[in-house]
Amino acid sequence: MDWDYLLDLFLGGLTRGSIYALIALGYTMVYGIIELINFAHGEIYMIGAFTALIVASILGMMGFNQLVIIILASVAAIVYSCAYGFTIEKIAYKPLRTAPRLSALISAIGMSLFLQNYVLLAQTSDFLPFPSLIPDFEFWEPYAHILSSQELVILITTAMVMIFLTFLIKFTKLGKAMRATAQDKVMAALVGIDVNRIISATFIVGSATAAIGGILIASHIGQINFYMGFIAGIKAFVAAVLGGIGSIPGAVLGSLVLGWTESFFTGYISSDYEDVFAFLFLVVILIFRPSGILGRSETKKV
Repeated sequence: MDWDYLLDLFLGGLTRGSIYALIALGYTMVYGIIELINFAHGEIYMIGAFTALIVASILGMMGFNQLVIIILASVAAIVYSCAYGFTIEKIAYKPLRTAPRLSALISAIGMSLFLQNYVLLAQTSDFLPFPSLIPDFEFWEPYAHILSSQELVILITTAMVMIFLTFLIKFTKLGKAMRATAQDKVMAALVGIDVNRIISATFIVGSATAAIGGILIASHIGQINFYMGFIAGIKAFVAAVLGGIGSIPGAVLGSLVLGWTESFFTGYISSDYEDVFAFLFLVVILIFRPSGILGRSETKKV
């Protein structure tokens, strides 16, 4: 057995899964609060990457050094994406909060298509080169043949985001309000929680994680286009369902499992059927574990 090849596939799947996780976390947080699949979430990921590219290009022409460009471009992308997430929730989802779930689902799909075409018209349909914002670390050079500096940053960032979100939800006042809202919105409102503010905060936090993912994957791949958020968003949704949608550890675990599945199947069988393997694996898991790997089965009271 070629152990070096096996290690490459494992690390490649780990990196891919980490990117899916940054997007899946937003899906699972929104679903956990309002039980809505925000299909426009992938477009937030795409908008974050475009914003970082625009800001980095402007700062580069102004002669700023790379560290300043990285910091300012990342902050601008996160803030801009959060503003989009907040606006989408207020315009497309809040008016439909008491409507049938199908109405909110259609609104989410419509918002996704709107944002795709908006960026298409505002930018271009072509692939645009994206600068490598993550430098090569000198201390990591002996290990660069195994794992690049960019992949290392992706893994560390994903771990830090998951730890931060876990801390936020379990130990902060905002997190407790999120959990109360997820359990029972009416009761949460009765005890003084501003449910609308909590839902908006959830969209903002989820948009921030998507923007971080957009910046990292764009810098890693080296190009972006207006359609990049759709496939990534669908894969992240699959990962969230696979791990148990509504669970933060489940979203990360499902993303890693999906990343490894794609990596090993494409490495040992064929890259032509990458998406087929991913969705087939989801079907198999859900047959035996309908609530996902870490999801909890809900028993309806009669």
